[in-house]
Amino acid sequence: MISKNILSKASKKLLKETNISFLGKRTQGKVRDIYLKDGKRILITTDRISAFDKVLGYIPYKGQVLNQLSAWWFAKTKNIVDNHLLEIPHPSISLVKNAKPYPVEMVVRGYITGVTTTAIWYWYEKGERIIYGLKFPDGLRKNQKLPSPILTPTTKAEKGAHDEKLTHDDILIRKLVSPKILAQMEKAALALYKKGNSILNKKGLILVDTKYEFGEYNGKLVFIDEIHTPDSSRYWIAKSYREKFKKGEEPENFDKEFFRKWYVARGYRGDGPPPKMDPDLQIKTAQRYISIFEKITGKKFKPEKYPLEENITKVLRSKYGKK
Repeated sequence: MISKNILSKASKKLLKETNISFLGKRTQGKVRDIYLKDGKRILITTDRISAFDKVLGYIPYKGQVLNQLSAWWFAKTKNIVDNHLLEIPHPSISLVKNAKPYPVEMVVRGYITGVTTTAIWYWYEKGERIIYGLKFPDGLRKNQKLPSPILTPTTKAEKGAHDEKLTHDDILIRKLVSPKILAQMEKAALALYKKGNSILNKKGLILVDTKYEFGEYNGKLVFIDEIHTPDSSRYWIAKSYREKFKKGEEPENFDKEFFRKWYVARGYRGDGPPPKMDPDLQIKTAQRYISIFEKITGKKFKPEKYPLEENITKVLRSKYGKK
């Protein structure tokens, strides 16, 4: 594991954003800077960290972890649905197909849990029993496994806005995607979750819930964005789950849920100004992301030296700059 001292030094040279003029106009997601060049999308995964649909700060090596972990998962799941990844020319860069994103995020949940306003447990605890158009029985407990994985789609919010809950019928009524595409998205999302859980179970983890994004490329459905990362997924430690649940204790999480809970404990769920991130939280979050990468892939994380933008620019100039 990378030492706290190295992480602390890296935290002063983080990749907060990029500005690569020869690539043209830049657009920004919560985490990624996006450029279009020669018919491809160039995704640069920064060290920004978001929760509650807000960017809350920066985490050392986070961008490198997300980019490389997604590449690992894309390779493992390409037999289920075609994905957008073409090349990884740098640990923080993905060259991808220029797919047109659909305005729906497909969230798959295997357990009733969560602290955000799109989580099932948030609404169930308030007494609601029809959530995402699905009926839930009385008597469920937090963190309980559902009889089978369920789909709980949301809108894909613009930067700074909150995702909104959707039902299957909402998507069709609002014509967000066609019935044919929705059926393909639903089938692919459930299959990806099943595959992810199968792989993670062998590594001692439970894939609790996760989100998938899709787009259209050459008239066909394509899987985009990222897959089974700590930004998009929740994991628990499998061996202790049953005992913890039996005792009414919180499962051992192995994701960024502790990061969200740090803010919730201070009264923040996405509205108003967030509390300033504690340096200790920043370091612990970096350690968690790196640990997740190593446990899932079985590979040792090899960090790129900070600052990153000069090397990123050099790599991209060799491909797209003036010769």
